[in-house]
Amino acid sequence: MADQKIDGALFKSMVIEGALAIAENKERANELNVFPVPDGDTGTNMSMTMASAMTELDKLEEPTLAKAADTAASALLRGARGNSGVILSLLFRGMAKKLREAEQVDGRALALALREGVDTAYKAVMKPAEGTILTVSRVSAQHAVEACQADSALSAEQVLCAVLERGREALAETVHQNPVLEKAGVVDAGAFGFLTILEGMLDGLRGVRKERAAAQPAAKAAADFAAIADEEITFTYCTEFIAARKDKARNVGRLRAILSDIGDSLVVVEDDDIVKVHVHTDQPNRALEEGLKFGPLLTVKIENMREQHTAKVIEGTADAPAERVIAPPEKKYGFVAVAAGDGLKNVFTDLGVDMVVQGGQTMNPSTDDIVRAVDAVPAETVFVLPNNKNIIMAAEQAAHLAEGKKLVVVPTRTIPQGISAMLAADLDSEQDSGLAAAMADAAAQVRSGQVTYAARDSEFDGKKIKQGEYLSLCEGRLCASGRESVVLKKLVREMVTDDSAFATVIYGEGVSAEQAAEVEALLRRENKDMEISVIDGGQPVYYYILSVE
Repeated sequence: MADQKIDGALFKSMVIEGALAIAENKERANELNVFPVPDGDTGTNMSMTMASAMTELDKLEEPTLAKAADTAASALLRGARGNSGVILSLLFRGMAKKLREAEQVDGRALALALREGVDTAYKAVMKPAEGTILTVSRVSAQHAVEACQADSALSAEQVLCAVLERGREALAETVHQNPVLEKAGVVDAGAFGFLTILEGMLDGLRGVRKERAAAQPAAKAAADFAAIADEEITFTYCTEFIAARKDKARNVGRLRAILSDIGDSLVVVEDDDIVKVHVHTDQPNRALEEGLKFGPLLTVKIENMREQHTAKVIEGTADAPAERVIAPPEKKYGFVAVAAGDGLKNVFTDLGVDMVVQGGQTMNPSTDDIVRAVDAVPAETVFVLPNNKNIIMAAEQAAHLAEGKKLVVVPTRTIPQGISAMLAADLDSEQDSGLAAAMADAAAQVRSGQVTYAARDSEFDGKKIKQGEYLSLCEGRLCASGRESVVLKKLVREMVTDDSAFATVIYGEGVSAEQAAEVEALLRRENKDMEISVIDGGQPVYYYILSVE
């Protein structure tokens, strides 16, 4: 196998093994995320991105190298989720440019393809930061090219081994290249994920095949998820957690009674040390709060069953022709926004947004999700509001896939920025560039804050943070951690000044109007002259989203 060349069938196997490798190690990548907030974790995003390529490659029989490379690149672009997934798709897109030039490639051609992938990714990122997946991919690809210059007879296997050897060295160096990583003492999660994928691809090159999860026996070849109406899912969130039993006197029977009132499919298991809960509910925040009364949360898992159902329906019809339906333009401007929660969906719709893509923190939509929404808007130019920093790159890549209309990304990083951008949208603007600039300027005037919970134990900026406790963020920075009242007070004091004129409180799923009124009162105490709006956003993950202008 020392002189084996890579053809279409082998490249297909390599990418599939890479997808299986990151799926197997996604939690290890997730745990490297420094910031303890619940988010679209790197490992999960990279795994879902690679899974899109595996799905499409599985459909190919005896593909040429060009067909396999192009299929993988196209699927990765459409399935890219989060910044890490987008960069991964760019690396493979650049590789495909070189791989499609031959029926087979040797070590030298593989090294050049890897370098082309790096060049493509760097061109797409406005301000590449050191100590990331970009750094590790660049250093390792350059090492492979230099190795081939020294010995042109290197095989593809030897090149991949050289890439991984130098890549692991570069990964270890990321700790010291990024101040945030250095404080936490961890390597970059995206770079770790990339090397994990390459390790899987090396296994594929060597003929190693991982076993896929065996299908469950059933009367049908596959479950017919399309036959299940979305309305038949009584509660939205499958919520699981384990709480330490610090308060041994607290009544588990009362916990069962409370959870049975707010959900179904309830299972509560207890022993002397822990309480383990599984419940389907529309109020996961309430369930977690009840768990915290026993002690710190050791594990938390919340899944949107309606989103999973929709994904299964889409997956189940993947083999059917899925022609794009592009609405012909009927107006000059249209708008797409990303948001989670019925309340926020209604807010954006009322402001003139044509399509709302369900997503946000923990639910980063794919590039294809955004493209499909843009397709459905009957306008010449469609403005996309990502409303999350981890969705901006996916939106920007969607611009390359737009057909029949122009896609313009207004790089909003928070929900309040998206709302302000829409308030500034002047449909009489002559130029789309002027409209985009006005929306971006309006978004930049807003200060945003959020209250959420810690997804994991962490030490950040010298603060020890326990899983499950409240966190407040101001402009993306950690403001406070601890009890709800403490983090809210500190956030309000951080955000409000004597010059503040407007404030908005968007309260999330599981939060009552009375609780939101208490936050409004906190804002009023800081500045009694402010105009304050309170909105029921219904969003998951964030108990409160605040904005101040």
